[in-house]
Amino acid sequence: MIDVIIIGGGIAGMEAACTLHDFGFEILILEKNKQLGGHLQNWDTLFPTKRKASEVLEHYVKEVQRRGITVYLNTDVTSVKKQDKAPSLPPPQGEVNGFFEVHTSREVLFKSKTVLMTTGYSLFNAERKEEYGYKIYDNVITSADLEKLLQSTKGELLSPSGNPIKSVAFVHCVGSRDEKSGNHYCSNVCCVTGVKQAIKMRQLLPEAQVFNFYMDLRMYGLGFEEMYREAQEKWRVQFIRGRLSEVAETIDKRLQLKAEDTLSARPLRMHVDLLVLLVGMEASKAAGDFAQSCKLACAPNRFVETADFHIASNKTNIEGMFTAGCAIAPLSVFDTVNHAKAAALTVKNYLAP
Repeated sequence: MIDVIIIGGGIAGMEAACTLHDFGFEILILEKNKQLGGHLQNWDTLFPTKRKASEVLEHYVKEVQRRGITVYLNTDVTSVKKQDKAPSLPPPQGEVNGFFEVHTSREVLFKSKTVLMTTGYSLFNAERKEEYGYKIYDNVITSADLEKLLQSTKGELLSPSGNPIKSVAFVHCVGSRDEKSGNHYCSNVCCVTGVKQAIKMRQLLPEAQVFNFYMDLRMYGLGFEEMYREAQEKWRVQFIRGRLSEVAETIDKRLQLKAEDTLSARPLRMHVDLLVLLVGMEASKAAGDFAQSCKLACAPNRFVETADFHIASNKTNIEGMFTAGCAIAPLSVFDTVNHAKAAALTVKNYLAP
């Protein structure tokens, strides 16, 4: 029987797998996609250092391979069932209570002593905010789309319609802190992502004007406030407190924006060549698919509910099932890695107290 099945092969899953392997446990990673890495595969650079995301991804993939950890790719988990030992037969000293049956899309049944959920997050679908024109107007893209564009751009950066970019607007909190979308929580990293991307656009397009429309800016992490100051003082990014009310396309494929500057209480109208929607995080659809099968408790925001947010944030309501990373809430890469390390130690203490 496998010691730990890890559901999800993103950075949280890989970090936890490597740490648990070094503790001497047998590990199996089940990943729904065709390769390891999760959303990290789609990011160009990471804040606040502007390090290439590919460097971090390559590091973790190599570490998993070097240890010979078993990985199943293209494998969806369809259900997880806990099989408890009979109450009259308590587990012997040093053994855990019961085991897990993990059913997959491969029609293969795996058995393990514990399960660690590192199922990550899903990006908010910006089509749900019709007023912004995503998938309606060519030059409205998401922050995730922009990362892919930056990854693939070798020469001049053009808009999706092929036009030169002379002005760019970023919209914060798309799908977060939003009554209409049903997501009342803050997605944690959108503000700093907007700052990072705004700086990148000014670096690539030094003559372009760059605007950020925000509700309020939450620069909570080490180095984040400094990036925000750099964006204003060095790169002349313009931050406007206000929300867009309307986006329309002109005949030449530019975008007309209507908004209100809430600091000056004045309406605004401007034209830009590119509109970037900073989309938030939602609970992973993968986790929701099998949560009911094992009666896993989820919070009102649909993320996994932990046993105790402060002192048991890696434990769930099910004995022997643990969690790490963005399965519990929106987290940065830095916080995700540290949470995964903590999860590995929690699992170790459960298996070998």
